Amino acid sequence: MGQQRDYPSPTLISRYLRETKRKEMQDQVNNLTEKLWQIKEHWSPRVIAELNDYQFKLVKLQGEFVWHSHPDTDEAFFVLSGEMKILFRDREISLSEGDLFIVPKGQEHKPLADSECHVMLVEPRGVVNTGSIESNFTAPNDVWI
Repeated sequence: MGQQRDYPSPTLISRYLRETKRKEMQDQVNNLTEKLWQIKEHWSPRVIAELNDYQFKLVKLQGEFVWHSHPDTDEAFFVLSGEMKILFRDREISLSEGDLFIVPKGQEHKPLADSECHVMLVEPRGVVNTGSIESNFTAPNDVWI
């Protein structure tokens, strides 16, 4: 019989890739305008930086998203340009350029933007944009630009 090989676990590979990415990003300045030009799809967050276990993501919003929640974490929305609303079952929050709003963990919400809006999200690594809801809006996770 052949020799058995020990392959690194997916967790170790993932950790190695994160550390490699972090080293590449150490002295890199992120220009948000340039990064936003690289994003072509709406509702598809892209990671631009990490701070400890938190990711900074840029996303272009337009139209209505899906009702969803994040049971284990808060979600920060920082509007870079444009206007958006975050609907809750009992109220709505209007945000415009320069506004920051934190959606508390477990709160069901639905973002929407009548015209294109650029947003920075701050959330822990691994958070899926649609929470536990699977939909056409569910974006691949941990995609860097």
